[in-house]
Amino acid sequence: MKLKSFILMLFLISFVFTSCRKEESEFIDTPDDKTLISNSNIAFLMQRTALNDGSKDNIVDKANCFDITFPYTVNANGMQLILNSEDDFTLVECIFDQSDSDTDQLNITYPITVVLADYSEVTIANTTELNSLANTCNGENVTDDDIECIDFEYPIPASIFNPNTETLDVISLQSDSQLYDFIENIDPSDIITIDFPIMVKLSDNSEVSINNFNELEISITNAINFCNEDDDYDFNDDDCDNCTPNTIETILTSCNDWTVNRLKRDDTDYDNIYDGYEFNFFTDGTVTVRLSIVTTYQGTWTANGSGNDLDIIINIPTLPLCNNTWRLQQIKNCSFVTEVNLTVGDADRLQYKNDCN
Repeated sequence: MKLKSFILMLFLISFVFTSCRKEESEFIDTPDDKTLISNSNIAFLMQRTALNDGSKDNIVDKANCFDITFPYTVNANGMQLILNSEDDFTLVECIFDQSDSDTDQLNITYPITVVLADYSEVTIANTTELNSLANTCNGENVTDDDIECIDFEYPIPASIFNPNTETLDVISLQSDSQLYDFIENIDPSDIITIDFPIMVKLSDNSEVSINNFNELEISITNAINFCNEDDDYDFNDDDCDNCTPNTIETILTSCNDWTVNRLKRDDTDYDNIYDGYEFNFFTDGTVTVRLSIVTTYQGTWTANGSGNDLDIIINIPTLPLCNNTWRLQQIKNCSFVTEVNLTVGDADRLQYKNDCN
């Protein structure tokens, strides 16, 4: 009886051992296009995509390789603001936009904490230290390591097999910082797999399903120059990343009696030429301009494109200074006033203003 029990135990141990070895073999034999290798090109591209983008707060720190952690306090042209999120950068911009003729000034209340591209943190005690750190970043619109035209969508499930310890860990990556650290700490002997498919989002907000590392490498490589990363300090030049024809149509047609607040053609100011004129835009592509009860003008308008390449074509025959193929530069809501800024190069500018918000 004891002999039979012993033989049965040996059989069970052998079965379990063989099964485990089979599972490990299957894991080790994962196809190359589904295995992430340390120091490979795809690992490098993934880490560049996951880098912290420091350009979002350039209106404050003028530095592309780090950003300031919230909350912190600034003084913009004499007005004190507490910045709690990226949305509050609009408050700074609204203050700066109040005048085109003044010199904008911004002072930060120290100490502050900044997050570097690799997500490490540094405490900054004064402006000298901030400027010194900013000088280590690449300048305006100079190519840097971070890839901003494609983003990972989380969570991303991953598995790590260590052949030395024969351990298998299954994890779920939840953010860019976790992905960056994960790739940074890959052991050369580790066998890494991702539970494909995963999703990535391009700068035009389209989503792409990725089935293996080969597809991911192609998608990231193609996205490197897919968009303008906006790594400059001019907060007025690209504020319509997510604008669509529906966006501008909703804003212009939802409010009545727009006025021309600023107008420049061929570098000549005509800010006051249409004082008293009220512009009304309609969803059928028509625009009516009323000067008085008995005086109205008719015209048309259309919107085409998207983002920072959205054109608005205005044609009001009796008001030629309004007519142009304008580029939508910015839709700005400051206080209770909505402003729609249209430009053509540096010579022409048209700003419609309305307090209906």
